[in-house]
Amino acid sequence: MSRYDELMAFRFPEIVHDYGARETILYALGVGAGDPPDDPGELRHVYENGLIALPTMAVVLAYPGNWYRTLSPGLDDTLTVHASERFELHRPLPVAASLVATPRIVAIYDKGAGRGSLVVSERVIADRSTGEALATVTQTAFCRGDGGLGGPVIAPPKPHQLPDRNSDATVDMPTSLRSALIYRLSGDDNPLHVDPEFARAAGFPRPILHGLATYGHIGRAISKALRGDSSASIKTMDCRFTAPVFPGDVLSISLWRDGHVVSFRAKVGERVVVDNGLAALE
Repeated sequence: MSRYDELMAFRFPEIVHDYGARETILYALGVGAGDPPDDPGELRHVYENGLIALPTMAVVLAYPGNWYRTLSPGLDDTLTVHASERFELHRPLPVAASLVATPRIVAIYDKGAGRGSLVVSERVIADRSTGEALATVTQTAFCRGDGGLGGPVIAPPKPHQLPDRNSDATVDMPTSLRSALIYRLSGDDNPLHVDPEFARAAGFPRPILHGLATYGHIGRAISKALRGDSSASIKTMDCRFTAPVFPGDVLSISLWRDGHVVSFRAKVGERVVVDNGLAALE
């Protein structure tokens, strides 16, 4: 059996996730919410009185964490980075719930020996008592040390193309020097984001910010840019992570709006860190 076949046959354990207002607030703090604390639009995500869950919180619900290491699927976790993320909400996220999901690997796009591969996993998150689907989350990992797996050579789907015009708006979104330290408490304890020695071994000068923390900051930026618009609730969000973000970086996010679709790209200085972004609004 090839490594490709072994990975496609890999079975995740069922994940049960019980959470409450405390975890909902902790996630929001990890993606920068609550700044400034006297802003009613920020306070509603970090205060239990009238608390509203951020839609991007879907990505940490029933989350397998750093499964490349903890579940030992046969991938080199020291050379694995987050490539892209997509979620689709099937109904608004509750601030407290008991959920269940069983992730699965749904595709592998092999770039060839020495070039790595893209491993795509998906989980449907459901209410544990009713079985009602809450969200579907799709994650792609770039496994830099795992090319030439012995399976079919298939090109990945083309990413969302940004509009061929100047952006309609640009929003600056700062990240805190402590962003990764807070965000990891929502379930991703990969040492790449906290351990300087581990980060250097992986080829980075210092720990990098979680891709999903960057993702959450961008989701907030989109909502803030569209504040006051009743259609500004994000239902679907998808993007590629193209370069590392370090805690303390300021994200400059370009937005293009076409009806209920917002395209986006994020830079740190002149460096594109998130590209081919798409957010579908309610």
